Amino acid sequence: MHEHVTIQAAMRSAAIRFLDGLDERQRSDAFLPFTDSARRWFTYLPRPRAGVCLADLNSGERKAARRLLATALSPSGYAQATAIMALEEVLDRCEGWRRGRHDHDYWIAVFGDPARDDSWAWRWEGHHLSVSLTLDGNQVHPTPLFFGAHPATVRVAGERVLRPLGPEEDLARALMEAMGPQARRQAIVAGTAPSDIRSSTSPVITAPITPAGVGMTLLNQVSKGLLGRLVAVYLSRLAGELAARETTRLAGTEMFFAWEGPLRPEAGHYYRIQGPGLLIEYDNTANDANHAHTVLRYPAHDFGGHALP
Repeated sequence: MHEHVTIQAAMRSAAIRFLDGLDERQRSDAFLPFTDSARRWFTYLPRPRAGVCLADLNSGERKAARRLLATALSPSGYAQATAIMALEEVLDRCEGWRRGRHDHDYWIAVFGDPARDDSWAWRWEGHHLSVSLTLDGNQVHPTPLFFGAHPATVRVAGERVLRPLGPEEDLARALMEAMGPQARRQAIVAGTAPSDIRSSTSPVITAPITPAGVGMTLLNQVSKGLLGRLVAVYLSRLAGELAARETTRLAGTEMFFAWEGPLRPEAGHYYRIQGPGLLIEYDNTANDANHAHTVLRYPAHDFGGHALP
């Protein structure tokens, strides 16, 4: 409990500092009621959203916003998020500067009063990044958590030099290789990958996605270890206290792994991991399989769960 209160206190302090540093107009954009319907909106597409835009803040205000983001993420998760945002400038150049993408096109919103309310929330969101935290008493609910990357791989002289979501792909491929032919046949549930993660931007997931794939109990010991490491990659995006809590909660639960698409490198592919209260999805199909989407969700507790307004 002490660890939960500690991270909650860090988020409260960072959110208050962020809001207090804004002028009246910025604050009216960033500071919304906890019951606002926008709290349960979630999109990783490039479009305006609720909150105040990073581009409209000065350097001190942007730093306060980044410090709020850092309270939710581990050092490695924060590095991934920062790389994802920087890729907006790379993508803009690749597209011939047509769309005016930029690495400050991210929006911060606080729902409810972190200085006074037991239940409040905040979100940092833009193209390929959506970090939603809901606080309810001493509970911190850290999902949905979406990380994407386009381009997913940047090469120099033929060598891959930037892959923010590289471990998410490499461990899944190692798992498919290690599980053996019988389990692999069960894991591959479709020969063609979908065009995006199946949960999309739906605020509510009411049922598991089927077919489920191969269950953990049918995997050999090496494969079980790799599946555990793959889940840990997604959990390790979260700040230490949150990651440790979720690791404990999921320990010993039955998980299913499903793959869609061919196994050959650089072909469009997709996988998901499902278990009690858990959904992880990865899709890399667009732009010649160089455009990855990933999400960590707790369907019953996304945005704090259905018991909250």
